[in-house]
Amino acid sequence: MATQSASAHRWRFYRAGGVDQVRLDRGSDILHLERLDQKLWVALSCPTKGLEFDERTLALLDTDGDGHVRPPELIAATRWLALVLKDADALVAETDGVALANLRTDTPEGKGLLASAQRLLRGLKKAEAAVVTVDDAMQFASMFATAEHNGDGIVPPDTIEDAASRQVATEIVDCLGGAPDRSGRPGIDRSKIDAFFADCAAYAEWRKTGESGGVALLPFGADTQVAGAALESVRAKVDDFFGRCRLAAFDPRALQALNREETAYLEISAKDLSITAGEVAHFPLAMIEANKALPLADGLNPAWESRIAAFRDACCKGKLSLTEAEWTATCAKLAAYRTWTAAKTGGTIEKLGIERVRAILASGAKAKLCAATDADAAVAGEIDGIAQVEKLTRLHRDLHKLLNNYVAFTDFYARRGAIFQAGTLHFDGRTCDLTFHVTDAGKHGALAAMAKTYLAYVDCTRPGGAKMTVACAFTAGDSDNLFVGRNGIFYDRNGRDWNATVTKIIDNPISIGQAFWSPYKKLMRWIEEQVAKRAAAADSASNEKLVAAAGTVGDAAATGKAAAPPKKFDPSVVALFSVAISGITGIVGTVIAVFAGMGPWVPVGLLGVLLAVSGPSMMIAWLKLRQRNLGPILDANGWAVNALTKVNIPLGGSLTELGKLPKGAERSLVDPYAPKKSLWPRLLFALLLLAGVTYGLYRFNFLHRWFPDYVAEYRAAGFDGPGTGVAGGAPVLVKLGSGAVKVTLIKPDGSSVPLDVVAGVITVPMTDAAPDTKLTLVDTSGAESERHDIAVVKQP
Repeated sequence: MATQSASAHRWRFYRAGGVDQVRLDRGSDILHLERLDQKLWVALSCPTKGLEFDERTLALLDTDGDGHVRPPELIAATRWLALVLKDADALVAETDGVALANLRTDTPEGKGLLASAQRLLRGLKKAEAAVVTVDDAMQFASMFATAEHNGDGIVPPDTIEDAASRQVATEIVDCLGGAPDRSGRPGIDRSKIDAFFADCAAYAEWRKTGESGGVALLPFGADTQVAGAALESVRAKVDDFFGRCRLAAFDPRALQALNREETAYLEISAKDLSITAGEVAHFPLAMIEANKALPLADGLNPAWESRIAAFRDACCKGKLSLTEAEWTATCAKLAAYRTWTAAKTGGTIEKLGIERVRAILASGAKAKLCAATDADAAVAGEIDGIAQVEKLTRLHRDLHKLLNNYVAFTDFYARRGAIFQAGTLHFDGRTCDLTFHVTDAGKHGALAAMAKTYLAYVDCTRPGGAKMTVACAFTAGDSDNLFVGRNGIFYDRNGRDWNATVTKIIDNPISIGQAFWSPYKKLMRWIEEQVAKRAAAADSASNEKLVAAAGTVGDAAATGKAAAPPKKFDPSVVALFSVAISGITGIVGTVIAVFAGMGPWVPVGLLGVLLAVSGPSMMIAWLKLRQRNLGPILDANGWAVNALTKVNIPLGGSLTELGKLPKGAERSLVDPYAPKKSLWPRLLFALLLLAGVTYGLYRFNFLHRWFPDYVAEYRAAGFDGPGTGVAGGAPVLVKLGSGAVKVTLIKPDGSSVPLDVVAGVITVPMTDAAPDTKLTLVDTSGAESERHDIAVVKQP
């Protein structure tokens, strides 16, 4: 294999799907394909079936017939094209039609192809045509296939003019079977003729030996064949009978066992028996006795009566029994005949009869039939030339397209429709163009799952029973409404519509947008599930209470006692509601207060919250979407993809289109069936929002500043002040929200002194504080003591 460095051809590449792909837009690119390093090919094999491509062209390229097109086969095709075409740029146009003027006349291949093309056009009465097309080649090939001579060396009997020879050809097909002609009819070829006449000669010689053997070979004359067949049909059973009789003579104790136990008859006695019942065929031929003669009329096993009768009439007519000695003599009498029949040859033509066989051998038909097959084979060169014309026209039209879906995936990344794309699925308000033919969804899905792509396997049907399965990649939108059993419409590449039903799904992220909303949707689903569970539990409890109340009333009526009065309303319920509402209000207020305290950084805070919730999901989706590629999906269909063919987010968005209104369309937002909005949810939300805002204003003392006479200052419990102080510097002021009037100051040496709290503020003196030490304030007024440390630093 040549490497790129050894190539004198200047290649051009483009970047698509994260891979450098070669441009094949010049004829010289195609002719120099063998010099392109195969490590740079996007694919190294593709199947010949299941693609949106001419299967006949793929079959012509698949020279080894293994069902795949590989690089050596493509390279061989480009080498051949170089020998027959003057200007290879015509391949890039992908036109159906090869100009005769573009065929080379300086090479044997080109000259022969030109002659074949001209002969083809003359046969179609288009001698003046300057271009030969695929249809021309196919039409002429069809005409040639039904012609008297079509180059395959096989001659159907009905094409032979001589009546006697035609009869022999018919008998050859009848005895040996026919070879398929190009036209599809059974015929004879040279091997069939030789085999038939060899069998005829062998059979005639065998019969001649039998006829010259006289009485020794044919002891029953013309009836010897019938006698021999009758004897052979009972030989084993009669030998068994006389063997059993000899054993009974040897030891009379064996007599009962030799005649079969009574239990053997009991097993079959309950069944409906026929005279030839298989249940008794393996029983002895007759009752066993020592040295007994075989009865030929009465006392025989019913399953063998007819065959014994045929043997009696053919070999020992008039006898009612047969001794073992007579049986041995009869077998010896037919021994020579048996040896002769075992040596029979030419049995395939025996049904013709010896007289017909001898007539065929004497007719001289073999030479005439061989001449007919030779005449047919003589035009094989012309037929091969026609086949080469078909190959040229197909490669002229299809090769460039195949290379742009094999060596490079140009058609796919240019959105011209790759040969592996099956059509378009319309489903769930979107269209999916990345679809693939699939023969076995189970096997395909095992490997395709590695593509990190959301795949839906869809069974498609059409009126008339046509069926197929396609795998559809969803690369935009979300998967909320995608599940097995949903229906859609699939349009194949020919525009035919199919009923489509989802049968299997391989789940993977579809888009970043889907990942962003995923946590919130999961939360909503969880809330809905919890509400449904609680509602079901409450309904069950209510029903139980109703049944219990009805039972109580019934019991009271039966006993005459008054039912217990219902329980009075429990005031604690109001307290519980109050606590719940205040808790919710506190949470909302805290959140609003936090954001209000951020000032101009509120948008950053909101963004941080969103990232904290949706970030992990979006990160996982982004990592998987970066790995999304075609390789495993195509490999599961029999391809050998040689590069990481990515389907990135922009490309994925173009392969799956979401529904949108056309430009310039009018839209009315008035929906007469929209659910009516209730005032209570909005009122509740407004009250909660007002409570939260009020709490925030109070928390940050806005209300105290605006209404100092009515709203007290908010002070947080615990200490609120700086954590450092300067040795010998100004006092440190620390706020205290617990309401205590005194706190304790613990010095570095462990001693403590009380400090007064004035208007919620503690003044901590720093005049005597030594640098690099720590002062600690302790408040013990609450349930738990609060501490606040002040680190003492040096004067700057």
